Amino acid sequence: MPAANDFSTAWAGISSLQVALPAAWTAARARGFRLTDLVRWMAEAPADLAGLPAKGRIVVGADADLCVMAPEEPFVVDRSCLLHRHPVCPYVGNELFGIVRATMLRGHWLDANSSPLGRLVRRSAA
Repeated sequence: MPAANDFSTAWAGISSLQVALPAAWTAARARGFRLTDLVRWMAEAPADLAGLPAKGRIVVGADADLCVMAPEEPFVVDRSCLLHRHPVCPYVGNELFGIVRATMLRGHWLDANSSPLGRLVRRSAA
C-alpha cells in the first residue's frame, strides 16, 4: 500500500498546477493588482509560511528559483498541452494571461528533458 504522503500516487497528480501562475495572474490583473502582488502571494508568503528563508525571494544567499513569464501574452488552455497525469483542469478552453517561457531552479534552467533536481527542504528553526 502506498504511503499516505506519497504525491506520486495521487490519481491526477496536482491538477491545474501547470496553469496556477497564469490563472492567478489573470484574475489579479483583472482586479488591478501588480506582478509584485502576485510574487508576494505565490512565492514570498508561502515560503515564509513554510519557514523557508532561502525560497520565495531574490536576495543574496537565497536559492535562484525564477521563472520568465510574458505577463501580457494570452493563451487558451488546451487539454492536449497539459502535462499532469490526467488532463483534468477547470481552465480548459479559457483564455489566461502570462505564458511561462522558462524556469530556473536553484540556478539551473529546466526544460521538459531536465533530470529531477528536487531535494528535501526542511523548515528553519524559529
